[in-house]
Order: sequence, then C-alpha cells, then structure tokens
Amino acid sequence: MSELRKAAEDLQDPRDSQGLMDVQQMEAEREGGASPWSSSSSVSSSYSACAVSLLHDAAPSMVTDLVGFLLLKYHRKQPTTRAEMLSIFLREYQDHFPAVFSQASEYMQLVFGVDVKEVDPGGHWYVLVPTLGLTCDGMLGDGQSMPKNGLLVMLLCMIHLEGERLPEEEVWGALSKLGLRAGREHFIYGEPRELITKVWVQEGYLEYRQVANSDPARFEFLWGPRAHAEISNLQVLEHLHRASRRGPSSFPSLSDEAASDEEEEA
Repeated sequence: MSELRKAAEDLQDPRDSQGLMDVQQMEAEREGGASPWSSSSSVSSSYSACAVSLLHDAAPSMVTDLVGFLLLKYHRKQPTTRAEMLSIFLREYQDHFPAVFSQASEYMQLVFGVDVKEVDPGGHWYVLVPTLGLTCDGMLGDGQSMPKNGLLVMLLCMIHLEGERLPEEEVWGALSKLGLRAGREHFIYGEPRELITKVWVQEGYLEYRQVANSDPARFEFLWGPRAHAEISNLQVLEHLHRASRRGPSSFPSLSDEAASDEEEEA
C-alpha cells in the first residue's frame, strides 16, 4: 500500500502527524510525455491523459502534504488561508509557495474534483468546493471516503466533447489508462463499475442505457438530469481550459456552440 493510500485512510491533521501524504510515487510511471490534447483521434482519451499524469507522476513531498491538508479542510468544510498553509508547511520555503500551491490545486481539481477558490484576495482566504458547481461532495454519504468527483467530472466532460453520448467501451478504454478496471478496487474511486453504472446513475448525474437496436447489446453513457440542471456548457469549457492550460479557442466549434447555448438559455 502506498503512502498516499495510508494517508488517505487516516486524513489526520498534519500538525498532529508529520509527513501527511508524503508520497514518493503515485502508483505508477506516467504513460507518456505528450500533451493531453495532442491526440486528434479521440478527445476523450486526451482528457483522461491529463488526469492520469497527475495520478501516476511522482509528486514532491511539499505538494502531497498540502493536498492532504486541503482534503482535510474539505472533509471538515472549513476554509483556509495562505498564512495558515505557510505556517504549517512552508515556513522556510515561502518563495516556493506559488508553485506548490498551484500544483496542489491542480491535484485537487483533476483527481478529486475539488476546486480551491480564493474568496478574499486581500486576506488570501480560500474555500474548497466541488468542481463545476456540483451539489454533491463526492464522498458518497459516509463523509469519510476520498472525494470521487474528479472521475465524475472527467466522464461528464468526455460525454460533452463526444456529442452528448459516449459508448461504454470508450469509457473503459479511458479508465484503464487511470488503472481503473471493473471489479478491481481503486484506493480513491472504489469499484468503478458500481460507481459509474449505479451510484452516479441513481444520483442523476449519469444515464446508462442500451444503444437502440444493438445486437449484441451495447451500452452508452449520457448526462443525467441532475448534470443538465447543475452544469452549463461554458462551465465545461472553462474547466477544460484550466485542465489543458489552453484556452477554449483551441476548440472553436465547441466554444461557439457553448456560447450559443448560453445565449439561448439567457
């Protein structure tokens, strides 16, 4: 069991236990060095590559310590400040804080589906909220598990980019790159088939249905009614913008479509 798994299970306050989430390697080596948007054959697998690089890359101790602290704050629904983070983790390395905080925030967003939002620039206060404005916290009721919204957000973005529906085989192809396979427990996301075909379907975020007239039967995923109610096209594009470090202009047709839909909704 990796140190990340152990720390995730404990989620102790770092002031009580040194080395929280001190990770030397996050499960495996990176698949490759290509840009997450470089593949022209499948935008779906391109988006998943962005998250897999975070799950599989070695991570500096300062970053993973800060991720553990932010997860603790998220579980407790508490805000934090730049001063608090510096006092706990980086007293002697204040010059490194912007880079460490940026990478930790990226982990929180893409792996756990949690945004670190600054709400008071003057006082450098931050709150932790579900990505895309989702109303579920991603901890599936027990309040103790790791947030799983990162996977949900990834699937919703993939479905959106693939034309509102995504074949099940493409989903499992993308998830396999994250080390996620049906019937195999993952230390963050649990058993993925249960999660994506039952839990999130019951919660209304995904629709899982048989492709019409398919024989043998094939299945596909669509946005569920709760996803449609909570998420706009522009929110998806803004998230992809942050994930890829490139603007929505990289996908002009998607940008035009989203803007047009937003104008119609207004």
